[in-house]
Amino acid sequence: MPDAVRTAAVRAVLIMSLTIIQAMVAFLSTLTGSWLAFPMVLGSVASTVVATWAVLDVWVTRQVWNQRHGVVSEPSSTARQMRRERRRAQRAARAAERDEAGGRIRGRRNAGDLSRA
Repeated sequence: MPDAVRTAAVRAVLIMSLTIIQAMVAFLSTLTGSWLAFPMVLGSVASTVVATWAVLDVWVTRQVWNQRHGVVSEPSSTARQMRRERRRAQRAARAAERDEAGGRIRGRRNAGDLSRA
């Protein structure tokens, strides 16, 4: 993961964890009937918006980094080439097996004709 994306991800995780803690405090304050409940609920709503923004920032930062720097490695293209080679080898092996088995079956038919006569 590139440094810019990692930084945004760490920031998003910290903001999300603080938001969850704040929401829990707001919930418990509401249950106890504390005067702190209303300000905490308002703060939780605001920090939920900020946490959503932070998560979107990770996604946008990742997209921008990929667009500017491109993909470092493309293992899928290598894997695709290896799959093609493996399929060709399997087809050739099956074709050779069919040719070999086809000769044996014809021989059996000829032997079976003698027993029918």
